Amino acid sequence: MSEPQSESGAVDSLMELPPLSLYVHIPWCVRKCPYCDFNSHEFAAGGHVDIHHASSAPAAPSGLPEREYVAQLQRDLESQLPWVQGRRLGSIFFGGGTPSLFSPRAIGAILEMAERLVGFEPAIEITLEANPGTFEQAKFAGYRTAGVNRLSIGVQSFDPLQLQNLGRIHTGPEAETAASQARAAGFDNINIDLMHGLPGQGEIDALGDLRRAVDLGVQHISWYQLTIEPNTAFYSAPPVTPGSEAIAAIQRAGRAYLAAQGYGRYEVSAYSPPGRESRHNLNYWSFADYIGIGAGAHGKFTVPAEGQILRTRRTRTPRDYLSLGQRDVDQGTFPLPKCDRVAPSERPLEFLMNALRLEAGVPAASFPAYTGLPLAALEREWARLETMELVQPLGERIATTDFGYDYVDEILQRFLPAD
Repeated sequence: MSEPQSESGAVDSLMELPPLSLYVHIPWCVRKCPYCDFNSHEFAAGGHVDIHHASSAPAAPSGLPEREYVAQLQRDLESQLPWVQGRRLGSIFFGGGTPSLFSPRAIGAILEMAERLVGFEPAIEITLEANPGTFEQAKFAGYRTAGVNRLSIGVQSFDPLQLQNLGRIHTGPEAETAASQARAAGFDNINIDLMHGLPGQGEIDALGDLRRAVDLGVQHISWYQLTIEPNTAFYSAPPVTPGSEAIAAIQRAGRAYLAAQGYGRYEVSAYSPPGRESRHNLNYWSFADYIGIGAGAHGKFTVPAEGQILRTRRTRTPRDYLSLGQRDVDQGTFPLPKCDRVAPSERPLEFLMNALRLEAGVPAASFPAYTGLPLAALEREWARLETMELVQPLGERIATTDFGYDYVDEILQRFLPAD
């Protein structure tokens, strides 16, 4: 299989191969949350799970085509191997949907396949998203044995009223038990997802959620604002959420509390003690490369020999993904994902959309290395932003000022490519 050809055929000597990660999308969930705009699909009625009295057996619920999906993931990864270009994986992230619906055996098979086909860096970070329900908790030890070394638990809130508002299928005590069970299973790198700006939520309530997460001793907290996205139930029937001033007050108080507890903010919605930042997240925001496999998965590849940056995407629905390329399987081929080239004129914005999410920014040298463009491509607009005290001088790092960090969207507007 040949790699996509450059439009110009020119090779840009500035471009280097960045680090590489893998994203694995498991698209099924028990129930679609009203705020969720991710590519997730409720599995068929035959796959019903009693979420409060599930068996402790570490298996997937009936109704999920687990074996077929794992086989398709392998074909998907194999089709993209020419873009790996000799690199090993620095991180893997299982997202969804609810990846913890899959059995430890299936997760282990995916990891074995990825290590065999691509290879792992010695200190690879492997994260799996899990819901706090008892069904998932029963499998935590199996995931750890399979090779997962970081667990991300989707709590969202510990407040029973907010859990009801958000359509969650676990309780606050179950969420606390999930963190304890994860530690007992051998996980020493645990993230908890929390939301703020929830219906009727005040500062005391939001801080209460953060306190309960901190008290659990987790190593990472993702704390993000509820946003109403198109194609969600909340978009059709929006809840009444706090006003902008109330949300700003919640964010200020939450950041101050987390900082006092040793959780520094390193990305817009991510907090951790030093050295506990998510390697997978850092790979995204540093404009590095990642393979995306699974229904609806996206990827990014740099091809220095062609002077190209590629964005890839797979078909979204599980049914279409599972039927993808069936006629080609017997012939040993599998179709490439849909692929878009990132034009040179688009690369400054693409780079900054990622890099400026990091509070500390990124090394300035990564801009020419990962875009193939000279740093001068940023200088004119950057100088104007610097006079407005929105960005730091364009020296060792590309970063906003503390003031400018709250105005990243406005900064990015300056780098929109001309029509």
